[in-house]
Amino acid sequence: MSLSINLPLILAVAFVSTASPGPATLAIADTAMQAGRRAGLTLALGVVTGSLMWSIAAALGLAAVMASSAWALEVLRYAGGAYLMLLALKSARSAIVVPLAAPPSRASTSRNYIKGLALHLTNPKAILFFGSLYTLGLSAETSHAELALVIAVVGLQSTLIFTGYAWLFSNRRLAQGYGRLRRWFDGVFAVLFAGASLKILTARLTP
Repeated sequence: MSLSINLPLILAVAFVSTASPGPATLAIADTAMQAGRRAGLTLALGVVTGSLMWSIAAALGLAAVMASSAWALEVLRYAGGAYLMLLALKSARSAIVVPLAAPPSRASTSRNYIKGLALHLTNPKAILFFGSLYTLGLSAETSHAELALVIAVVGLQSTLIFTGYAWLFSNRRLAQGYGRLRRWFDGVFAVLFAGASLKILTARLTP
């Protein structure tokens, strides 16, 4: 059966975008090293859910609506930038403040999931990415079944990548290294989160 979609192209572009270092991968790495594999995987699944929601929105044509609505993109821009700056401040505080006795308590499973979901839903470039991705690889002859196939395959690829990051950074040696160099790691993550926040706030979002 011949497809009217360029699936290899879509997957290649999606892979590069998903696997590249960004706010989501930073948060997954930070959480996995600090709180363990389960926490990292839970946050990764929240990110995947947000990615899937944007993917479906783009497939339904909502990406074009969002892209043409300047105020909606600006709301997402400031919400995403503020959220990333909050993560930067939390990491900076953790780097500066020395725990008195017990290590900080781990966030609940639901909180980690919501954190990952919020991280991706407040990223204004996500909706633009999926909109351009589907425009790039689809055609006017694309059927609903083919569109569903694209959503499913891109979602599966994203799941493997994000959960893979969680497995990688929850490695025992990395976790032990984090324990010894916690303040340095937190300081680096604070800078990276702040940089990502400023990048979103100052970026020119061109539909």
